[in-house]
Amino acid sequence: SLAIQAIAAKNSSIPTLVFDEVDVGIGGATADIVGSILQDLGRLGQIICITHQPQVASKAHDHMKVSKNTKENLTFSNIVTLNDSEKLNEIARMLGGVDITDATLDHAKEMLSSNKKN
Repeated sequence: SLAIQAIAAKNSSIPTLVFDEVDVGIGGATADIVGSILQDLGRLGQIICITHQPQVASKAHDHMKVSKNTKENLTFSNIVTLNDSEKLNEIARMLGGVDITDATLDHAKEMLSSNKKN
């Protein structure tokens, strides 16, 4: 799906592409490659990507966190644009789970800074 859309996007004038968990079932180096492909596509137009992979998320220009809450049988979605500090903490959370450690923060910083160079 991603390969087909990447080829199609390079040959069309579609202003926005939406990917919903295009990275499901992958991780590590493969997720990093998928993130790079999405980053390249972002140079041609807007990309909206829902992901749970820090390797993919770290390549994004802007980050939004979506959360879902249920109250009295009603479900509410909340979308928040993250600032740089929140972005760092969210990537660290994605890397390490519930507890954010110095190691996960350092790894998140490294991922975000290396992706700014690209």
